[in-house]
Amino acid sequence: MKPLLSLHLRFPVAVNYIGYILLCILYLGLASCEKTGQPKSLRIGFSQCVESDVWRKTMLEEMKRDLFYHPEVKFSYLQANGNSNLQIAQVHELVEKGIDLLIISPNEAQPLTPVVEETIRRGIPVIVVDRKISSPLYSAYIGGNNYQIGLMAGLYAAQVLGGKGRIMEITGLPKSSPAIDRHQGFVDALKKYPSMNLVQVVDGEWLKEKAESKLSELNLHELKPDLVFAHNDRMALGSYRIFNADPEIPMPRIIGVDGLSAKGAGLDLVANKMLSATMLYPTGGQEAIRLAMEILAGHAVEKDNLLQTTVIDSSNVEIMKRQADKLTSQQISIERQQEMLQSYQSLYTHQRTFLYILISSLAVALTLGSIVFYSLRENRKINRRLHHQNEEILNQKKELEEMSVKAGEANDAKIAFFTNISHEYRTPLTLILAPLEELLANVKLQPQQKQNLQLIQKNVYRLLRLVNQLIDFRKIEVDKMQIQASENDLILFTADILQAYRNVADSHHIDLRLMTNESTVMAWFDVNMLDKVLFNLLSNSFKFTRDGGLIHVSISKEGAEQVIIKVQDNGIGMSDEAVRNAFTVFHQGDYESQKGSGLGLALSKQLIQLHKGRISLKSEKGIGTTFEIRLPLGRSHLTQSEIAPATDKPGVTEDIRTYTMDLQPDTLVVEDHEIMDKEFSILIIEDHKDLREFIKKRLTTEYHVLEAEDGNSAIQQAFDTIPDLIIADVVVPYQSGLTLVNTFKSDIRTSHIPVILLSGQTTIEHQIEGMRNMADVYITKPFNVLFLEQTIKSLLANRSKLKSHFTSELPSNLKTQKLGKIDRKFLSDFTSIIERNLGNEELNVDFIAREMAVSRIQLYRKVKALLNININEYILNARLQKAKYLLQHEETPISEIAYSVGFSSPAYFSTVFKSRFGITPKAFKEK
Repeated sequence: MKPLLSLHLRFPVAVNYIGYILLCILYLGLASCEKTGQPKSLRIGFSQCVESDVWRKTMLEEMKRDLFYHPEVKFSYLQANGNSNLQIAQVHELVEKGIDLLIISPNEAQPLTPVVEETIRRGIPVIVVDRKISSPLYSAYIGGNNYQIGLMAGLYAAQVLGGKGRIMEITGLPKSSPAIDRHQGFVDALKKYPSMNLVQVVDGEWLKEKAESKLSELNLHELKPDLVFAHNDRMALGSYRIFNADPEIPMPRIIGVDGLSAKGAGLDLVANKMLSATMLYPTGGQEAIRLAMEILAGHAVEKDNLLQTTVIDSSNVEIMKRQADKLTSQQISIERQQEMLQSYQSLYTHQRTFLYILISSLAVALTLGSIVFYSLRENRKINRRLHHQNEEILNQKKELEEMSVKAGEANDAKIAFFTNISHEYRTPLTLILAPLEELLANVKLQPQQKQNLQLIQKNVYRLLRLVNQLIDFRKIEVDKMQIQASENDLILFTADILQAYRNVADSHHIDLRLMTNESTVMAWFDVNMLDKVLFNLLSNSFKFTRDGGLIHVSISKEGAEQVIIKVQDNGIGMSDEAVRNAFTVFHQGDYESQKGSGLGLALSKQLIQLHKGRISLKSEKGIGTTFEIRLPLGRSHLTQSEIAPATDKPGVTEDIRTYTMDLQPDTLVVEDHEIMDKEFSILIIEDHKDLREFIKKRLTTEYHVLEAEDGNSAIQQAFDTIPDLIIADVVVPYQSGLTLVNTFKSDIRTSHIPVILLSGQTTIEHQIEGMRNMADVYITKPFNVLFLEQTIKSLLANRSKLKSHFTSELPSNLKTQKLGKIDRKFLSDFTSIIERNLGNEELNVDFIAREMAVSRIQLYRKVKALLNININEYILNARLQKAKYLLQHEETPISEIAYSVGFSSPAYFSTVFKSRFGITPKAFKEK
């Protein structure tokens, strides 16, 4: 390759000329190949249920013989040894190989049906031979008429026995279609001869040995059959051996099925008088290949192709044997001729290849001569061009070096700015925190004021922790953070950190322990760094461990080389994806209601690596999580610059409040307001507990507020309570807010409920996606609470106007652009049922619920939510409105009008009409 590439660079025009000549030669070669008429390659797969008997070997041989005429076909053959499960697996294997057509002889009908149907659905034609499946979903069937074979056997038995006698039948596999059909045909034939009795049916499973075993278990002296009908010649031979072995039992007439010409097969057995007769059952192998080629050629074929059969007995067995021998001889002659044709074809191919090589060599020699001549003339031009290109490359290299220096300077400036601005964030946070804590110390604060200040304090510490982690991470990135290790007692150091979490553990009833068999473990580490790591791991465990759980920290030594620190909890655990990305920078794992910034664990890993240690993680969903830290003992792994003088009391240097403030028990208390006097209910779906409680506190004075922290509980709450409005965060565990909106708007029970989406995703694309999922309002975070409250009032007010619109005059054709498609259909069906059944006295809630296929409770809730009216009141209004119309426009008597709109009597109608409209029906009609 390298010399050719060099040649192309030096002499591009010449090489292009060579390529042109070679392409011409290749084209001529391909054209000559096309003239030979090579057909398209095809793949046929054959799945045989079993191969042990002569009949099935004969079928395979017939297929292979006929395939001699189709050299373009690649034939794949598998047999399953009578195992249906194995045959199913083999069919899948053939299909995966990419066959164009499948031929299958099923072991059993029912088990093999699904795999045949699946193959057909994948667009692969299937030919079923010998045994059918339990479905008509196949391309074609080839086989003998098994029912006809059984019928012929029964009629033949009646003929040779003179219409009376004792019959024994030996069947194949009970679930295979040939056994079922042959038995049915045999039984139907015997029905015409009442004196012929079927005294015993034996399951021989198609096997000679099985038939012998079953017969040997019977009392043949008592049965004394006059004739035995076996479903194949092998079982017939087995029965002959059993009867022949006992001279005291009269030898019955024995009929088999197959009639093959091989040695020891049916024709031999009849000729040797072991069998009285055999029913010819062609294998269909040759016909299967011919039918397959028709299908692959795109020709239409018959679906069911039944092979002809006949009875072979002493009267015609010799003729049949001679015909079979002649066919076999002719086939052997054809095979020899085919082999000779193949040898001639091979010789022709070799000679043609040699000619192509000779022509190609001559062409290449002429071309190389042209190249040498052309290269001498073009050499100077190419050298000048290469020299010019070399100068351009050197100039580009110089420009790239200058750009790289400028990019490095810009990156350093960016890092410096990022670090400086992170430091700047700490100053305003400190100025916020100091007066805030001073305000919290004031004992005269109102409870609600104190709750709001504590919420501010918690989030200030959260921001402070993020800023600290950003600064530390940037220091590590620019190699400006170096450990200052000193020798300290690791057990005492860890115990001090655990003590800082003791109050948090007690408040959540979490079993927090330090477990070790060592009294002291002296190790070299940087106390300012290792406390950050342990704080991060413990805070992570507390976040994801439920109340009443456990968090155990263990310390152990592994020889004298390293110490192992494990932080183990029985919390919610992590998914495999979360474990893989746990230490990835800025990866935000979503674990139920908790989300991370993606910095804490990544920073912990960097700090442990500065100590020349390793940190790893094991977790399982619902079981818990274990972090393992391995630190080397001694100081040989540290450089002199990484060692600091040991302190008397290493202590904990990191501000514990930045890690534990999020873990403190919630202090937000929502006042318990009466629910009865609140007209509307609102469901808040938000996984962030502080935000959810804050919204609830703002709304609970005016509305009955329900809560859900994940998608599953939200759906259950919505379907159980049918709230008047839903507020949902876009990102919630288990199901996203967009999925929830789609679910609510697609269900008839909740489709009428307005939905407000809250999201930190502020791009216009995200807002469009929210509205496309049928949300009513999309509000981005941070949001104005007053705007949220006013939006809620507006949506509920509009919903009330719609209810008034639908209940004012009870229009017959209810349509509005404000309602969704599902709600409009519901109201249309509801009013249509009432309109059609106004004259029915049994029109009530139960009747409508049955007609609409919903429960009474769902019907009540839906109508109340959409129309704000009782169903019975709605029916009464509809009847009175219809009555008013009839009184105005029809000359029908009042009594008939009363009955036509469903009133039980004219008097009751007059009473109700007058109480509603202040005038009697008669006076109204006259007026």
